[in-house]
Amino acid sequence: MPHQLSATRIFCGHEAGSRNDAVISFDGGVITSIAPTTKPPSSRCFILPALVNAHDHARPTASSFGAMSMPLESWILRSVFGTPPDPYLAAASALARSARSGCAAMMIHYTRPSGTMGIVDEARAIARAASDVGIRLAFALAVRDQNPIVYGDGENVLSELDAQDRKAIEDLFVRPAPAPNDYIATVEAIDAAIAGPLIDVQFGPAGVQWCSKPLLEAIAERSATTGRRVHMHLLETIYQRHWADQAFPGGIVRFLNDVGLLSERLTLAHCIHARPDELDIIAASGARIVTNFSSNLHLGSGLAPIADAHRRGCPIAVGVDGLALDEDDDAMREMRLVKLAHGGTGYRSSWSCEEFYALAVGNGRRAVGAPGSGELAPGAAADFMVIDLDRLDRDAIMPVDPLALLFARGNASSIRDVIVAGRIIVADGKPTGVDLPAIEKELREMYRSSVKNYAAFGEAWSRFEAPLKRWFGGLCDCG
Repeated sequence: MPHQLSATRIFCGHEAGSRNDAVISFDGGVITSIAPTTKPPSSRCFILPALVNAHDHARPTASSFGAMSMPLESWILRSVFGTPPDPYLAAASALARSARSGCAAMMIHYTRPSGTMGIVDEARAIARAASDVGIRLAFALAVRDQNPIVYGDGENVLSELDAQDRKAIEDLFVRPAPAPNDYIATVEAIDAAIAGPLIDVQFGPAGVQWCSKPLLEAIAERSATTGRRVHMHLLETIYQRHWADQAFPGGIVRFLNDVGLLSERLTLAHCIHARPDELDIIAASGARIVTNFSSNLHLGSGLAPIADAHRRGCPIAVGVDGLALDEDDDAMREMRLVKLAHGGTGYRSSWSCEEFYALAVGNGRRAVGAPGSGELAPGAAADFMVIDLDRLDRDAIMPVDPLALLFARGNASSIRDVIVAGRIIVADGKPTGVDLPAIEKELREMYRSSVKNYAAFGEAWSRFEAPLKRWFGGLCDCG
């Protein structure tokens, strides 16, 4: 069915620019026209391309499980309390929050399956959640086959625990790893089960410190053969940097290049501790970097060299990583924070508002396999959002650039509607395909029950965390 929306202003993209007093028409999932209108909208509104949450894990709020003010190396183990008791509900809540904050697409790098069903069926449940929400989905099943406790032999940590505590830890984290070919077969089975116009299935090696060379080589070879995209973490923490320098004296990024992983099919999350020469190699390969500013702050991981990466030619995207500043999955605020933090000093600007918005959307879409650059034009996918200008420009004292104002004060509360492939998935600030408050209420009740399953781990935590901290402190002189 043909649809039309009138707007006070439409930002079509960095190349196409903006139009005042225009109407956007769409039908069959694509934009059919953008034309001037003499009929003003009933309320002031601003239409612009929808965002992309280019790196996430579809996790619940971490602080609810006591994972606060911890480095990643402790946080990632503590987050076992957040294992989803129901994969559909957990995914639907995260996907709906992303949609509510203006996202047309989201990457789920699935690091913690529920274990309540087979992984292909679990992927089907997550795909059903994405379909119900109406958002585009990139799904990468995370894999790791080494270093489950620390970046090396975990015996020094485990040997400090008594038998009961050690069993609690080993039962959760020290498990048989899949063979490379078995992992690839699983990913391809997931692809056969869920891939479609709105779903892109990718390989998801968790990170070099967690994946053996044979596993990474097998993924690289299959990616090159099939064209399947790859999504992985790289150099997120100072401990990973020190481990990488010891394990790969020739350079961890050169290693990725040597095994064939570096290409335009690859998306790298974080790269906080990447060095200038490494950024140059990433840029030359065409691989993307997804930055996750608030997550990096929460975990004390550091400030990524995003402006420098951009200057060197690295395509930059933005992700929420399940740990936005206020733990609300607000991708709009996250995008603003990245631009503010890396935007330059004084009159030396890293990018204009128009340029940064376009690169975040365009590179994000390439990371998740969404079609096009996100620019609004006839024939392009109808993926856009509507900002309530009366809410954003609450003072309305004088004419101001709405995109600049969005970067000054915008967040999810400014978003009225979100349209994906021509479907209205958010209307008046609320997801249309799922009842988000009801889902979150049901999930809370399920989590309150499921955390009891990890009672032995909870009892062991303080005795486990202390030797864990000593191990990583011994890895380098950074504590």
